[in-house]
Amino acid sequence: MKSTGKPFANTRLVEYLGKRILELRPRKTQIEIATEAGFRQPNMLAMVKNGSTKLPLDRVAGLAKALECDPAMLFRMALEQLNEDATSLAIDQIFGAIVTKNEADWLAAIREASDSSDPSLTAKAQKAVRAIFGK
Repeated sequence: MKSTGKPFANTRLVEYLGKRILELRPRKTQIEIATEAGFRQPNMLAMVKNGSTKLPLDRVAGLAKALECDPAMLFRMALEQLNEDATSLAIDQIFGAIVTKNEADWLAAIREASDSSDPSLTAKAQKAVRAIFGK
């Protein structure tokens, strides 16, 4: 349920932004992050962080650099703020999965290990991947 005056408060981007800013706090302030991201008014980042406004798409690359995170991941979360379900579906239908650098590295490792044989995801392989992440 969205709170009044904060229509984007329950989005993945808001959750991620709050967590990431907290993680970076020992090295840089929220104002430094906003400035580094190119926000003309540093309070704009606070408004995005609290869900009052959505992240402008033209700020994604700069904010990703300031947050030291993958821009594709941040872009996907920013797009989701436009209309979470419909936007995610449209992105998947048009572009397929937006892959982060880390995910691309995993894919490269799978291709190398399988001699680029395009292996299907078996139940055994899926179980092994889940085990890596403790699930």
